[in-house]
Amino acid sequence: MILAGDVGATKVLLEAGDVDEGRWKPFLARRYAITDFSGMPALLEVFLDEWKAVKPSHARMTGGAIGVAGPAEGNCVQMTHRPWIVDGDALGDHFGIPRLLVVNDLMATASGIEMLSSRDFYTLQAGKAVEGAPQVVLGVGTGLGVAYRIKTADAPHKNGVIPGEGGHVGFSPASAEQAHLWVKLFEAHGRVGAGTVASGTGISHIHRALTGKTVEPAEITDARAMGLFTECLANIAGDHALSVMARGGVYLAGGVMAKIARTLDKEKFAAAFCAKGHMSSIMMKIPVRAITNERLAILGAAQLAK
Repeated sequence: MILAGDVGATKVLLEAGDVDEGRWKPFLARRYAITDFSGMPALLEVFLDEWKAVKPSHARMTGGAIGVAGPAEGNCVQMTHRPWIVDGDALGDHFGIPRLLVVNDLMATASGIEMLSSRDFYTLQAGKAVEGAPQVVLGVGTGLGVAYRIKTADAPHKNGVIPGEGGHVGFSPASAEQAHLWVKLFEAHGRVGAGTVASGTGISHIHRALTGKTVEPAEITDARAMGLFTECLANIAGDHALSVMARGGVYLAGGVMAKIARTLDKEKFAAAFCAKGHMSSIMMKIPVRAITNERLAILGAAQLAK
């Protein structure tokens, strides 16, 4: 069996299972609140104790991969929104798991797209994908992550993934209302990054800027706040699509996106996504799909670990 993990700013998903004929088959799956643990070693110990109690007697952990929200350096990630350092080599040695990879969470997310089924997608703009063209993956969770998928000369039939920290680039307003929002957020928080508006935290920031009330993302029903969030997210997604001419498509993933995708105004999203001046006609051809499967990063981690 292999271990697959998704470590975000608020939750941790861990699963043990196997990849069989391209499909991930979990034997044990658990979800934990990250605030209940002091660090990854303590959390992984709880999960592995549960696994050992129910696993077949002959089963052993032969490898694994964990996607973690933060920049990766070597086989280690320093989390962005938590004071955790997740070290794959140290964890593997401690728990006896060979080949335990630790990667940026968008590396895992982008690696799992081929393992999804058609029912896991919600189309925001139909477009028409160009075979072999670059793709953009945005992870809309507590924060915002960005990765690019490209074909490479040494692996022309497989998408290579370039993860980064694009969620921390500056937010560039594309309308008077977005500019007014930028001013209010700058006054409240200082520098306004893309993740300041296009994330779960961003929805809360926008709602407070418009209404003066602090509400958790899942509780926001204000139409104006959701509309402005949709436009900001589409604006940012369009900027990244232009950066690599993502004619292969744009994917919106992440825990927050999985929950809200079907509530987004498609027309408002498409209008803001395509509003790129001379490039607008090109933008209209790019398919944009939201991913409603919250376990995408787990699937990608399993793909990386197999």
